[in-house]
Amino acid sequence: MQAGPDPGPMINLNRLSVHFGPVVALDRVDLAVARGEWVGLIGANGAGKTTLLRSLAHVEAHQGTVMVDGCATAELSRRRRARLVAYVPQQPDLPHDMAVIDYTLLGRTPHIGYFGVETREDIRHCHDLLDQLGLDGMADRHLATLSGGELQRVVLARALAQDAPVLLLDEPTSALDLGRRVDALELVDDVRRERGLTVLSAMHDLTLAAQFADRLVLLSGGRVAADGPPAEVLDETLLTRHFGGSVQVIVTDDDELVVVPRRTRPTRRMSCQIA
Repeated sequence: MQAGPDPGPMINLNRLSVHFGPVVALDRVDLAVARGEWVGLIGANGAGKTTLLRSLAHVEAHQGTVMVDGCATAELSRRRRARLVAYVPQQPDLPHDMAVIDYTLLGRTPHIGYFGVETREDIRHCHDLLDQLGLDGMADRHLATLSGGELQRVVLARALAQDAPVLLLDEPTSALDLGRRVDALELVDDVRRERGLTVLSAMHDLTLAAQFADRLVLLSGGRVAADGPPAEVLDETLLTRHFGGSVQVIVTDDDELVVVPRRTRPTRRMSCQIA
């Protein structure tokens, strides 16, 4: 059986640039993300991670070309883009008097006609997502009654409800405790594999980035400073150069990478003497 034509990368950025007055936030970035791949964006604050995601989601004015699934997104309607790309920002708009299930159902909007309403299948789908995220029993609660971690999971549920092939995550676990961080990323990974999603995420926690991303892209000063497998990009010299300070990369017995900061001054330990 003859193979079909190569559909090409799911995401293709060509000379993507963003300027805020005289400040260059992104400088002619070229980046391709394969279908089904999870790429983690890492870098110091101000490196351009959030700006790149916002440009791809078309909520930030930019120069250059953004292609998703072979389509130039600038030529698509907002509704069509929402069927291709789901975006989870760092600070989403959260109407405090809205119920959790109603907020999650907003993710179904691109799939509902202009004068249509949610179907039973839409509602069931959203309830299933809430259950998967540990939010079962909270569907009728108002957003104002939720903790920061619960809100972050609701925002993720809304994004997954879009059923878009591309998922953009901007620090998706920043408000979660350690156990919930892993649970949320495991869910993203499970859904990615089940649906063949392509994930591009800005991640502050380099250890989690190494555990979940297939590939890491290190941004520095709005440019790509390194791009490759976690074991290559998480290099102590490279990280120290672009993050500042000093870090140590530890390889565990299970061949997992752990990135920890190192003190630049000798550790001083106080001894306690009992008279």
